Amino acid sequence: MKNIYPKTITTLLLLFIFTSSKAQSIVQGVVTNSQNIPLQGANILLKGTKYNTTTDSSGTFTIETQEKIPFSLLIQNTGYQSKEINIPELPPVVLQIILSEENQLIEVVITSRRRIEKAQNVPIPISVVSGKQAEEAGAFNVNRLKELVPSVQLYSSNPRNTTINIRGLGSTFGLTNDGIDPGVGFYVDGVYYARPAATTLDFIDVEQIEVLRGPQGTLFGKNTTAGAFNVTTRKPSFISGANFELSYGNYGFLQAKSSITGALTKKIAGRLSFSGTQRDGLIENVATGKSVNDLNNQGVRGQLLYRPSDNTDILLAADFSRQRPDGYAQVVAGVAPTKRAPYRQFEQIIADLNYTLPSQNAFDRKIDHDTPWRSGQDLGGISLNIETKIGAGVLTSTSAWRYWNWDPSNDRDFTGLPVLQLSQATSKHQQWSQEVRYAGEFSSRLSGVIGVFAIGQDLKTDPYHIEESGVAQWRFSQSTTSSLWETPGLFDGYGIRTRSTLNTFSGAVFGQLDWAITDRLHVLPGLRYNYDNKKIDYNRETYGGLQTNDPDLIALKKLVYSDQAFKTSVDDTNFSGNLTLSFKASERVNTFATYAKSFKPVGVNLGGLPTANGQPLLDLAIIKPEEVNHFEIGVKTTPFDRTIVNFTIYNTDIKNFQAQVQTAELGVNRGYLANAEKVRVRGAEIDASITANKHLSFTGALSYTEGIYVSFKNAPLPLEETGSSVSFKDISGSELPGISKWAGTLGGDLSDTGKFFGNTGKFFVALDSYFRSSFSSSASPSKYLVVDSYALLNGRIGFRASEGLSIFVWGRNLLDKDYFEQLLPAAGNAGHYAGVLGDQRTYGITLRYSL
Repeated sequence: MKNIYPKTITTLLLLFIFTSSKAQSIVQGVVTNSQNIPLQGANILLKGTKYNTTTDSSGTFTIETQEKIPFSLLIQNTGYQSKEINIPELPPVVLQIILSEENQLIEVVITSRRRIEKAQNVPIPISVVSGKQAEEAGAFNVNRLKELVPSVQLYSSNPRNTTINIRGLGSTFGLTNDGIDPGVGFYVDGVYYARPAATTLDFIDVEQIEVLRGPQGTLFGKNTTAGAFNVTTRKPSFISGANFELSYGNYGFLQAKSSITGALTKKIAGRLSFSGTQRDGLIENVATGKSVNDLNNQGVRGQLLYRPSDNTDILLAADFSRQRPDGYAQVVAGVAPTKRAPYRQFEQIIADLNYTLPSQNAFDRKIDHDTPWRSGQDLGGISLNIETKIGAGVLTSTSAWRYWNWDPSNDRDFTGLPVLQLSQATSKHQQWSQEVRYAGEFSSRLSGVIGVFAIGQDLKTDPYHIEESGVAQWRFSQSTTSSLWETPGLFDGYGIRTRSTLNTFSGAVFGQLDWAITDRLHVLPGLRYNYDNKKIDYNRETYGGLQTNDPDLIALKKLVYSDQAFKTSVDDTNFSGNLTLSFKASERVNTFATYAKSFKPVGVNLGGLPTANGQPLLDLAIIKPEEVNHFEIGVKTTPFDRTIVNFTIYNTDIKNFQAQVQTAELGVNRGYLANAEKVRVRGAEIDASITANKHLSFTGALSYTEGIYVSFKNAPLPLEETGSSVSFKDISGSELPGISKWAGTLGGDLSDTGKFFGNTGKFFVALDSYFRSSFSSSASPSKYLVVDSYALLNGRIGFRASEGLSIFVWGRNLLDKDYFEQLLPAAGNAGHYAGVLGDQRTYGITLRYSL
C-alpha cells in the first residue's frame, strides 16, 4: 500500500512530461441555417477531445488541433439538429455547414467521464438537464430540480438540515449530523462541495446538470455510494456576449440574473455572473403580524480563462453566495398519542398551560412562534483548474478552497409557548481539495481515467451551539408527578452550550479503464483505494436556570440537560471498484451491466451521545462505514429518429447502513447515528424523449423504488410508541424513510417559429407535471409521519429566442395543491409533529435579453 501514492504520482509526472511532435491541423468553416442566415454561438466540438469553439456573428469558426487525421466535428446549436461531419483529410477550402431546424432530438453530450461524449453512448444511468431547461422550468436550485428528475429526493427543514438522495440513498433522513459523509456527491466545475447546504442555494449561470445514478467512486475524486451531481457553468468566451434576465411574480417574487463575457486580451477571457432572488413569506406569524419563510438569496461568480496555447486552458474561478431568509419555519401538522401517561400528552400539556394552537389546519399557514426563525448562511470559494493536452489525453489539476458560515435560529417546539426559547447551531466550515487526473487514450483499444484526490475539512462551532429552555419547559419535560417540577424559575434560561470541532482528511487513488474488445463490446473495470481520518472534540456544558444546592432539583435539571464531553478519532481504509460490460447491439441499442462495491466512510457522532444511568454511551461515538454491493442492468435505445427510451433495473444491498436516530433527550440536540445491520433498495427506471415533429416534443421519466430495512433490530421507537417500557424496536422488514415507491415526470412543449419585436425565435406553450406516491418521514415507520402522495402541474407560455428578447409567463403548482415535503417530530417527543409545507400556487413573468 505504501507504494501506491509514489507510483501513481510518478506515472502522472511521466504523462505530463511526455510530448509528441504532431503537425497542427486547422479547420475553418461557416455555419448557417437553411435560409443561409449565419448562426452565431453554434458549438463546434472535436469529438473525443477537449477542443471546442463557437461561431462568431458571421457564423464562422476556426478550430486548431494536433489530432491526427481523420477526426470528426460535432456541430450543435439550440433549436437546430446536431450534425456530425467526418474530416478524412484537411479540407482545402472553408467548410460550408447548414443546420436544419430541429425536428429530432439534440444529441446531448456530457463530461462525467472526463471527456466529451454522447450521453446515449455512456454505460451509466444518467439524466441531463440543460441550464436553459432548468431556467424555464423554474428549477433555480436542486430542490426544484427534483421535479425534473424523479430519482432525486431532497428534504430540507433548513439549509443545514438538508438531505439529498438518489434512489432513496445518500444521506441520513432527519436532522443533520456532521460526523458522516454524504453518499451523493455535488460537484460544480469539478470542485466537490462538502456541505449539503450548498444544494439549497441558487444556481449561477449553469450550462448543464448531469445526475449520475449509482456508486461513482472511480470517475470522481470523492467517493459517493448513491450517485453524483455534475454541474458545469458557462465558461468565459473570447467572443463578447451578455444576457440579462428579470422575473416578477406573486408574493413579491423578484429574481434577477445577468452574465457578461468577452476577451480581455488575446489570451485571456473573462466572465462575470450574478443571481439574486427575493420573495415575501408564505406563512403568517399571527403573534408578530409578520410573514416568514421568505427568500433572500444573492450570488456572484467570476471566472478568468487564460489560454497560453491551444493545448492548455487555465481557469481561475471565485464565487460567493449569501442567504438571509426569515425561515425555514415549520407548522404543527398533527398530534400523535404516545405511550406516556395522560398528563404527558401534548393536548393535556397545552391545556394546563392555557395555550391553543393558532390553527388546527397546517395549510392555513399560520404560526405564533415566539422564537424568530433565521437561516443565514454564506458560502463561497476559489478554484484553479488547469487542463493541458498531453499525448492522446488531457491532464487536469483542480485545486480549491471553500467555506461555509451558518447563523440560524429555530423554534424547535413549533408553538408560541416559551419551551425552547433558543436553538442556534452557529457553525463555520472550511475545506480544501486537490485533484489530479489524466483522461485519454492509452492505445487504439484502451482509454480511461486515472487520478489522485485529497480533501481536508475543518468544522467548528461559532463559538458554540446553544439550546436554551423557557419558562414552559418544565411542563413538557415533566416525567413524574412531583410538585418540584413547578419550582419557579427552575428551567427558565436553563440550557447547554456546546463547543465542538471536527477535523477530517480523505485521500484516494482512483481509475477506470474502457477496453474496446470489439467495436461493440467494451469492458470497463474501475478501482479505488480510499483513506479517511476523522477527529472530534466535543464538550457540552449546562448553564442558567435556578441556582440551587437542592440535590432533588439538580436531578430534575439533569433530566433535561446534562454536561457531556468526549474526544475520539478514527481512521479507515478500503478498496472499492466496479466492473461494467457494455454491448452495442446496434446503432440504436446500447446495453450495459454493472457490479459495484463501494463504501461510505466511517462516521462519528457530533450531536451528543445518548446516556444510560447518566453516562454517555461512548461505544456509539464511532459509526461503522457502510458497505455497498450494487448491481445494475440497463439499455439505452433510439428506436426511432426522434425518440430516446432508456430503461434500468438495479439492486443495492448495504451492510451497516448509517441511520439517524431521534431521541427524547433534548441534550442529544441533533439526534445520533447508529448502524442498521442491513438495508436493501431495488427498483426500475424508465425515461424517454420524443420529438413528434419540429413543433411538438415530449419528455417523461418514471421510477419505481423499494427500500426496506432487511435487519434493524435496535431501531428507535416511532413517535406513537414514545414512553413504552422498551427503548428500542426491531423494525426489520419496514420501509426506509424518504422513499416513494412511485415517482414520475411528464412534460410537453408545443412551439412554432415566428418573430417578436424583430427577433426570430419560437412561440411556445409548455406543461410539465411531477408525481410521487406516499413515503415515510421517520427513521422508524410511524403511521402519523407519512407524507401523502401528491402531484404538481407547472406551465409556461411565451416566446424564446437565442438572441434578443425572450418573454414568457409561468405558473407553478397551477392546481394549488396542498402538500407536505417532510414531517418531523418536535424536540422532546411530546407527541406533536410539524410539517415542511410545499409552496402554494405561484405565477409570474420572465423577460430575458441576450446579445
